[in-house]
Amino acid sequence: MSDTKVALITGGSSGLGRELVRTLSDDGWQVITDARNSEALAHETRDLPGVTGIAGDILDLDHQDELAAAAHDLGRLDLLVHNASTLGPTPLRPLAEAQLADIGTVLRTNAGAPLALTIKVLDLLRASSGVLVGISSDAAVEHYEGWGLYAAGKAALDQFILTVGVETPEIVAYAVDPGDMRTPMHQAAFPGRTSRTGRNLPPSYLACGICGSNVRSRAATEPPICRRARPAGSRHEHPTKFLPRCAPPNTSRGPRMSTPRSFSPAALLRILRGDPA
Repeated sequence: MSDTKVALITGGSSGLGRELVRTLSDDGWQVITDARNSEALAHETRDLPGVTGIAGDILDLDHQDELAAAAHDLGRLDLLVHNASTLGPTPLRPLAEAQLADIGTVLRTNAGAPLALTIKVLDLLRASSGVLVGISSDAAVEHYEGWGLYAAGKAALDQFILTVGVETPEIVAYAVDPGDMRTPMHQAAFPGRTSRTGRNLPPSYLACGICGSNVRSRAATEPPICRRARPAGSRHEHPTKFLPRCAPPNTSRGPRMSTPRSFSPAALLRILRGDPA
């Protein structure tokens, strides 16, 4: 097995996925990524050392097999990040207006396909004592008008990722809510304005937190939330436990805190990479 770490990041042509790919490439990782838009993927990855871009739709079983085969060819997998997702039809609309086809597409894209891909590479993650990450959302635990389909998919993703983590003690699994970010998806959800809350972060902020890069802190108002899979009945109070919000220096932490400990972006990054907290 090579000493070079390997990551598989879905949805790597824009937004958070693109920043994750760039950050890991800069850190010397081998990175496999994908996107539906082949031209955008080629443009974003062509100058990045160690990055393999594979165009395709994550719902396509053959494409999933191609991603898994690329990881198996490299002989290891240290980090799997399920970043690719869909809002469903935009502008966002009430659940009462949802079409059956849209329900299936959103749930399969946001939850079913990530689980299927995880299963295909779980042997590699297990062998590398790797880290499994699902990019989640506060919509998975809150109830926002128009966000029902997306929210259901993210809630299912959380359950899939964290349950795989409990069932596979060799790996560490996290559901990460990055907060509002300046991405094409958010622009599709909120055309003409910043976000639902009016506050958001550059995707590079969370990328630094997940990948462990030593970068300067960026001003932030809505740092990410991270939940780690923990076995039921363990010494922890809950099967999954919220870690504190990750706040840069001189920035107050958010209100949902489970312990008095504070985590810088780099510290959150180390946790997700499996390094000691």
